[in-house]
Amino acid sequence: MLNLEEIPLRQIKGVSAAKEQELHAFGIHAVADLLNYYPFRYEDYRLRELKDVKDGEKITVRGIIRGLPMLSRFGRGKVRLTSKVEVDHQLVTAVWFNRAFLKDQLTLGREITLTGKWEQHRMQITVSDSEFLDKGPAKTGTLQPVYSVGGGITQVYMRKTIRQALLQYGAMIRENLPPRLVDKYRLMPKSEAVLHIHQPQDTKNGAAARRRLVYEELFLFQLKLQAYRMQSRSRMDGVAHRVDGETIRQFAATLPFELTDSQKKVVNEILTDMRQPYCMNRLLQGDVGAGKTVVAAIALYAAVKAGHQGALMVPTEILAEQHLRSLGKLFAETGIEVALLTGSLTDRKRRDLLASLQMGLIDIVVGTHALIQEDVFFRSLGLVVTDEQHRFGVNQRSVLRRKGQNPDVLTMTATPIPRTLAITAFGDMDVSTLRERPRGRVPIKTYWVKHTMMDRVLGFIRRETDEGRQAYIICPLIEESDKLDVQNALDLHVQMSQAFPDLRVGLLHGRLNAAEKDEVMRAFGAGEIHLLVATTVVEVGVDVPNATLMIIMDAERFGLSQLHQLRGRVGRAGHQSYCVLVADPKSETGRERMNVMVETDDGFEVARRDLELRGPGDFFGTKQSGLPEFKLADMASDFAVLEAARDDAADLTAEPDFWHSPDYEELRRLLRQDQIFQGDLLD
Repeated sequence: MLNLEEIPLRQIKGVSAAKEQELHAFGIHAVADLLNYYPFRYEDYRLRELKDVKDGEKITVRGIIRGLPMLSRFGRGKVRLTSKVEVDHQLVTAVWFNRAFLKDQLTLGREITLTGKWEQHRMQITVSDSEFLDKGPAKTGTLQPVYSVGGGITQVYMRKTIRQALLQYGAMIRENLPPRLVDKYRLMPKSEAVLHIHQPQDTKNGAAARRRLVYEELFLFQLKLQAYRMQSRSRMDGVAHRVDGETIRQFAATLPFELTDSQKKVVNEILTDMRQPYCMNRLLQGDVGAGKTVVAAIALYAAVKAGHQGALMVPTEILAEQHLRSLGKLFAETGIEVALLTGSLTDRKRRDLLASLQMGLIDIVVGTHALIQEDVFFRSLGLVVTDEQHRFGVNQRSVLRRKGQNPDVLTMTATPIPRTLAITAFGDMDVSTLRERPRGRVPIKTYWVKHTMMDRVLGFIRRETDEGRQAYIICPLIEESDKLDVQNALDLHVQMSQAFPDLRVGLLHGRLNAAEKDEVMRAFGAGEIHLLVATTVVEVGVDVPNATLMIIMDAERFGLSQLHQLRGRVGRAGHQSYCVLVADPKSETGRERMNVMVETDDGFEVARRDLELRGPGDFFGTKQSGLPEFKLADMASDFAVLEAARDDAADLTAEPDFWHSPDYEELRRLLRQDQIFQGDLLD
């Protein structure tokens, strides 16, 4: 029996070759894709009485035409058509714009339904949709689905095509949830849920269909994570790092600072995992400046001392170079060889480095995406660390893993995630959290000012630089835009150079080549640049302890977590540091973001508020994070369902029957389709 995933769209009555190609642009390639293309809202065509409708509301009413239609012209080629219609024993004026063709159809005594905006004071309906009751089946009395459409695919065509697909193939929709879960939550059967999400009988019926499909979507997502975790743990073919605690304690004693209690706890969690024969898969999250790099360094040190190599993958060359310098200092007395692999290496240097890496002459390599290229080989890769893990796709991270014999994996993020959400969203990972800040860190003071106060901001820059400190000033754009009236880095660099002729003003943005960026950051780090005008290329990892002032222009253009990351570029030593947000937000959300930044510098609280304001898709950077863009589910509002689905998936994958019983063949088939299971045995 064919699966719906295997039946091409052309098999649906009314789908031509041209329309099939247009549907492909929406990610719809087979009948299954079409049936899973859910509406994002519904148009309500259910009849209401005038007395129940408030002024300005949308309404659908049934009436009888009582006045001859009148056509008038206005503007350039625009027409206005009006007619008197009896509705609920009252005469109302129905108004159509640019529908001249209806004039001859509006005959006296004919029954009609009108949908549109009700204007109480005028007794008028501005009609957006109308139907004659003598023309057969009508939308009236229904909830009509609204889909994301465009190009040659209209709402009418999408509705008609999905309706036809349900007629032809609705009976082939398989139940994929175990009966016990359907019974446990009293869920609607799968075939009914798909039918009623597209054609709800009423709001209650539509809500029940959504509830079923949201649970299924989240359960299948969690099933992949839990199955992957179960298989990783059961294989016992990872790297068991044999390193004793005393060796680690001796190394920790050489560090220029004492570890916080939080760092010690997290290091113990990581080392306990690394000593096991299964693959560690751990997420290390911590606020800006919480000391994640030192924890990663200790883990890398342990891997090398156990006779293996380590890799640290970061999203930008600036960050890679900074990590190289940081690790170089930490490992200065250990004899550990650390190297840098980025796209800007010359061919000769790259060849030499790759040869040294393959022979084991290099212990730890720090790099960008260059690390996952095909010609990169290790002698014995034992630990993979990825920094700012949400910047890399799951596939990129898995390619790096495959360069060793199932190495341990530590992923780090400075975008704190509410713990319960982290455990649920990253269900295949164990989660370690750094809450404390290193001793001596002074909280950053944050201010929100309007553009009219720029003179005071310039005075602030002067005060800090006179005391020997340095400052950042961040812009949302590199150069002027004819679409956005916001500050740009090129113009601001000129303005700041004129405002402070005695200071050296630097410029850093994404269009500079690697050597130019490196020179700017070297000069800023050495104190040769006093004021650095930049875009968000400095968002993560850039560490200049002498910088005490962060000014963010048009701050309402940035998300909360991005603002918090930028703020974290200062306050990295014992000096009092400041963040100044220059913004005139027009939206309530923009003002709320500014208030959150002023009220707290706790990254976990910022993350919680960010999740509330933006929702989880933007919060995680969905397109890069490996988190799916859910069709129906929302990780914030459906969080309770997500937790239940996680527990159900964990329980199911822990049962031996799941991996062998015919009862779960459909679920195993869905897992086999997933890229991370291809090549892995599921039986």
